[in-house]
Amino acid sequence: MTMIEPDKATGSSDTGRHDRTDLPEPAARPTLESAPGAASPRSTSGDLHQIVIVGGGAGGLVLATKLGHKLGRRKKARITLIDASLTHIWKPLLHEVAVGTMDSHKDDVIYLGHAKSHSFNFQQGRMDGLDRSRREVILAPVLDAEGREVIGRRAIRYDTLVIAVGGICNDFGTPGVKEHCMFLDTHQQAEQVQRRLLNACLRAQNQEGPLKEGQLNVAIIGAGATGVELAAELHRAMRELVAYGLDRIDPERDVKISLIEAGPTVLPALPPRLSEATINELHRLGVQIHTGERVVEVTEEGVRTQSGLFIPAELKVWSAGVKAPEFLRNLDGLETNRLNQLVVNETLNAIIDDDIFVLGDCAYCPQPGSDRPVPPRAQAAYQQAQTLAKTLSLRLQGQPPRRFVYKDYGSLVSLSYSSVGNLMGNLLGSVMIEGKLARLTYLSLYKKHQLALHGPTWVALASLINLMRLRTEPRLKLH
Repeated sequence: MTMIEPDKATGSSDTGRHDRTDLPEPAARPTLESAPGAASPRSTSGDLHQIVIVGGGAGGLVLATKLGHKLGRRKKARITLIDASLTHIWKPLLHEVAVGTMDSHKDDVIYLGHAKSHSFNFQQGRMDGLDRSRREVILAPVLDAEGREVIGRRAIRYDTLVIAVGGICNDFGTPGVKEHCMFLDTHQQAEQVQRRLLNACLRAQNQEGPLKEGQLNVAIIGAGATGVELAAELHRAMRELVAYGLDRIDPERDVKISLIEAGPTVLPALPPRLSEATINELHRLGVQIHTGERVVEVTEEGVRTQSGLFIPAELKVWSAGVKAPEFLRNLDGLETNRLNQLVVNETLNAIIDDDIFVLGDCAYCPQPGSDRPVPPRAQAAYQQAQTLAKTLSLRLQGQPPRRFVYKDYGSLVSLSYSSVGNLMGNLLGSVMIEGKLARLTYLSLYKKHQLALHGPTWVALASLINLMRLRTEPRLKLH
């Protein structure tokens, strides 16, 4: 089963490593002499081997599910998944949640229920520290919407730890971004974009005076996969919204979507022919593309670039660049690069600690024969989860870990009404696809993700339910 998806990072990440040398050596760990990195099936306390996975994204949740089947059901190990949220949604779909063409609550995975069904445990919490000598993950307190403590600060013990906390947008310290921009790192942030967009349209529909210049303009900073897909989906959503009675809004006249990119073209990490096809489609949709424009300031009124260009916009979404969360930078001596990614070797082991593995966007993983690391893509996280599922099972048998070899199966970009992409690893080499075929291939990726989590029977029933919803519910989330 393969996963293909475009790059989510815009910069290299091969410099600026940070080491801490003033920490005590970790306590001795049970190992088997026959295989470096092997683990005892039982912890030192005599309980089952504790495998803790931090991060329930595409890679972490797939790994927890597979290990639950292989080890949890057979009582060979205790699997615990930790995530700050109570639900999971596939991150490549967040642009659809952000404009309301997808309701995240109808397609999300509830961690507690999924854990029960697949023989692993779930703990809600956000990792903010690590004690390698005690083999403990430190979790920050869980607070409710009013700021009251629901779960206190606590430590979760592990024998094997997998860090899969993903990546977040990199604002590069640009003034005004945190104050005036919205982000698409989590489904909560995507829902915030959807609410802001809906409220802006309702305000425009019901205000007494005419619409102000730029009142419904949207500026998207970053023309990677997320920015491009959001721009195209937004074009579709605004026309759907007008059809539900917001007749004072003329999408062609009142709504201007601007896509701003510091690089020379959109989708700079993908092949030029994909960029050209995407630009043609965006122009057809009326999206204004500004390439070679580095944003230097974001204000309440709009976006200013280094060349002096000012783009007025009511709504600003930042999707430029990816980095790992800040707390990884000083995580008990583990080595990181300038993007806070944890440096790993070819078996996905964190440098200096054989009991810690890292996968996904938060891992700086070398590629043999290449001077570039494994790219931060959903397909990379998925492949790493598959490799680690085998590695962690082998560890309990005293076998050495598997080497991870990344295979690029191509890239696909959803442009709402259609898609473009290239498929790799087939008999014809690299093949570019567009239109309905590309769209169907893109949609199949989500089904493959669901298959990895739920199996074919669940996917078939869920697909049938979704078809029924299309006939009985609005095509756009209106609340």
